[in-house]
Order: sequence, then C-alpha cells, then structure tokens
Amino acid sequence: MEPWIDYSLPEELVAQEPLRNRIDARLMVIDRARQAISHHHIRDLPRLLIAGDRLVLNDTRVIPAQLRGQRTATGGRWQGLYLGQIGEGDWQLVCKTRGRLKPMEQITLIDREGKPVTRLWLLERLADGQWLGRPESDLPTRELLDQIGRVPLPPYIRGGNMVDSDVEDYQTVFAKNPGAVAAPTAGLHFTEKLLRAIKQSGIDISAVTLHVGLGTFQPIAVDDPGEHPMHSEWGQLTSSTAQELNETRAAGGRNIAVGTTVTRVLESAAAAKAASQPIIAPLAAWEGNTELFIRPPYEFRAIDGLLTNFHFPRTTLLLLVQAFGGSELVRQAYDEAIREEYRFYSYGDAMLIL
Repeated sequence: MEPWIDYSLPEELVAQEPLRNRIDARLMVIDRARQAISHHHIRDLPRLLIAGDRLVLNDTRVIPAQLRGQRTATGGRWQGLYLGQIGEGDWQLVCKTRGRLKPMEQITLIDREGKPVTRLWLLERLADGQWLGRPESDLPTRELLDQIGRVPLPPYIRGGNMVDSDVEDYQTVFAKNPGAVAAPTAGLHFTEKLLRAIKQSGIDISAVTLHVGLGTFQPIAVDDPGEHPMHSEWGQLTSSTAQELNETRAAGGRNIAVGTTVTRVLESAAAAKAASQPIIAPLAAWEGNTELFIRPPYEFRAIDGLLTNFHFPRTTLLLLVQAFGGSELVRQAYDEAIREEYRFYSYGDAMLIL
C-alpha cells in the first residue's frame, strides 16, 4: 500500500483536555509480526513490555512561548509565538495581527492578567513570515517569558486558548530542559507512579532531548510529500544514554521510542554514525539540528518500538508512523481507532507499535 496522508476524523474525537488520570488513556497495540491490533490502556504498559526493554523519553520542557500585546501605532491586538533567541537577546517570532506589520514597530507586551510589562521592537521581517524582535527588558529571556508567556497550545485544542490546568497538563512529568514550543505528546501519558511500576517490571528508562518546534504542526501542502520542506529541530543524545541503548540491544532487549521526537533524535544519531561506519554500528553521542524526514520506505537503525499518539492529517508525523508500522497496518489502525472512538491528537489516546 502506498503511503497516505489524509483521513477524515469526526470533530468530537479531537480531545480538548486530557483524562484526569493520565494512565486511563486508551492504548492500541500494533503487532507488526502478527499484523494484529489489540486494545489496552496506558496503565498496562508494564505488562505489555518485556523485562530488559528500554523506554526512551524526551525530557524537553515546553516554555510559555505564546505572547500577547498591543500595537503602539494602531492600538490593535497582537499575538506572537517565541521560537528562539538570536544573538545576545533578540527573539525569533511568529506574529499575528490585523493589518500589515512594519519594521521598527513597537508592541506593548502584556502579562497573563492583561497588565503591560515591557515593550518589544519588531526589527525586521525574516524568512517564512517570521520576525526578529528585541524586548526592552533587563530580565533574561526565560524569566521574562515566565512572567508574560502562556502555554502554546495547538489550535485544535480550544482554538489555542489555554486554561489554568494546561500549565500542568501540557507538560510531561519528566520535563527538564526548557526549549520546546510544543509538547512531546506521547510523554504526556506518564505519571511518576507508572514510571516506578515500569522500572519495577525490569524495564529500563533513558532520556534524550529534542526541542519540539513550530514546524511539527506544518501541514504537507504539496502533492509529493518528498518535496515538503522539512523543519529543523535541535536535539541531543548524550554518550551515557547512547551506551545504555547499545547495552540494551546487546543484551537482546528492545529500545522503544516514546514519541516521534525521540525517534527523530535516535535515527539522526544513527544516520550520522552510519555515514562513516556500517549500518550496524552502535550509537554514539550526537547533538545538533536535524532536518531528518522519516517516511516510507525507511530503514530504521535505532528503534525497535514506538509509542505515539494519533496524528493530524497531512503531517510528517503521520508518515513517520507509517514508515515504522507499515502504511496498510497503520491505515487499519486509524480506521479502527475512529470506529472505536479513540481520542485523537495531543490530549488523546496512544498507540504502541512493536
């Protein structure tokens, strides 16, 4: 079956908030060897995996990157998304407002209560409609964002409008390294109690970092997915974690990626290693920006299993899942998930491909 990128989803299946107990989310298990699909819950993970397996998490932390303010020139409302820092203190931004923005415009940034905090100068327009901005504040960027920023929810969750509970809900319990503007959603299902149960079952846990960027939501707008401009994201695999993953495979265990973001880090590291050594070369430390576009057909070097949510149509994430699970089997899984009324996208249910 050829790869597919479109499907129809009833609107009521788009989860608008997570289940109060994260481990109550449903879990569809896809067995590639048997070409079989079965239905479970996240809390069943300790018995679905095997002692000696290793889960690999993404420990990135979502930053409060959504900004609001008022245009000094027109008084109109302005919304922005902080994407990263350039140079000493300038910001890379996506801006949304009525009317055309001009270089050297001033924005009054407001906090979550609507109070003015500081001014932002829009210095120049960058590629892809982004802007270079400079805040008038002595605070370090992270402190300023903590003061004025909001959780950057995707637009399919309440139109992107956060509520107080999102501060905790849209963050994994193991988030450590700030830098993401979207959550690694497969990791949202885990609780501290579940992680302890997994370890007690003889399953090891490691972590990598990939700062999820805005490009994760970018739809494929061309007929040939191969012509889609793949977004870049920064990731890191440390030497100690690489050694842990190598030891797991050497002992006959499986390395199971918790999310497409972990997959991207590990496969980027493996591709970098394979460029100079055979495909069976063990993993080594890797750090940098990756533009790896995983789509069928793709030969996976680093992962043996994938835990992931149900993804938006016409996205690169959907193609990554097909590359690992097989286009026909994943199509069957999505059709069955819709029939069984699984909850979709960031706050929804998950699938485990083994």
